[in-house]
Amino acid sequence: MNIESIPHPVISEIDTVIIGGGIVGSCLAAFLAEDGDRVACIDDGHHSGSTANAGSLHVQMQSRNIRLSPQLLPDLERALPLYPKAVNAWKELDNRLETNIDLKVAGGLMVAETEEQYEFLKKKCERELALGLNVEMLDRTDIERIAPYLGKSIVGAEMCADEGKVNPLLANTAIKKMGKLAGVHFLNRLRVEQILIKGQEILLSTKNGVIRTGRIAIAAGSGGGHLAQQIGIHIPTIPEPLHMNITEPTINLIPHLIQHAERSITMKQLGTGNIVIGGGWPAKFDKPKDHPTVRMSSLLGNLRLAGHIAPIINTLALIRTWAGVNSITDGRSVLGIAETNDQVYFALPGDAGYTLGPLCAKLVMEVMQNRHPSFALDDYSHTRFSGNYQRMNVEIN
Repeated sequence: MNIESIPHPVISEIDTVIIGGGIVGSCLAAFLAEDGDRVACIDDGHHSGSTANAGSLHVQMQSRNIRLSPQLLPDLERALPLYPKAVNAWKELDNRLETNIDLKVAGGLMVAETEEQYEFLKKKCERELALGLNVEMLDRTDIERIAPYLGKSIVGAEMCADEGKVNPLLANTAIKKMGKLAGVHFLNRLRVEQILIKGQEILLSTKNGVIRTGRIAIAAGSGGGHLAQQIGIHIPTIPEPLHMNITEPTINLIPHLIQHAERSITMKQLGTGNIVIGGGWPAKFDKPKDHPTVRMSSLLGNLRLAGHIAPIINTLALIRTWAGVNSITDGRSVLGIAETNDQVYFALPGDAGYTLGPLCAKLVMEVMQNRHPSFALDDYSHTRFSGNYQRMNVEIN
């Protein structure tokens, strides 16, 4: 069927459509609507990263990424200046929201259990200091003073004062409310099947009909690459299913975001007292819809490591476990206008996408509204992948 012959859904007079309703898409939609745009935000709910997020606010480079993908180190380092600004963007957003989102910035500890791990962190710390991060090394005496909940095996840590945590359930709800109050039309469980650009009009085909608009922003996380391909742009987004746990509530013990120098782990305690444990343990996709699903080996391994690092974990009951989807590119965000069409924009955060969400949305909003972005976006253009796209076409043909 011709896309132009499909009936319109129950929505009209839309200036901008945001495709993807996670942290970036919801913030971008709200910011644009507050600036006077008529905005719709479409989300299909598939492979959602934000709604399954553990709420870590990262700043220092995660050892997991350095170990698993050392080829990404240059891109991760180039992206580092975004992260302190991203935490500040969360603080600004928190001040604007009407409800508490349990945002706490009390610092993050990346812990070491051996001298070799400590030396690894020391070198990383030196590099991050040179790149402008607020980091320092702590020895065992320091650990006993500021983090007595950590186990005796911890010999030291790298501390980043700007790291923290947020409750994603509270934050996602509050941001959606902000968007609705500004006039955003949130269209959930709706998938964009096809994008057709016809002159100055963009037609988006959905099961409910065609949505016509003047411009779009692709903020669909791991699904962004597929949408970009429809308009002839190559952006390699890969969905990575990851595992998370949450314990019963306990007294407030863990003020920091906890990571490990060598092993995959994140831990933080919410204001409710529950301890959220994640950090990159693999989940799996179940057919036929590729639903992210828990692996028992990750459930047990994740909890065992958490209890080893912070023994208090061993006294608590597990109340929920789940799997979410992380979006992988090359370690850097993809932000700004499409080179081939000034009606199309990209808002795809790089590593630690939840951390970067509000900042990426703010930067793309500024570009879309013809303002100078608060942070130069030259390093985050999709054009860095254009050579890969040409080579891919040659191989296919």
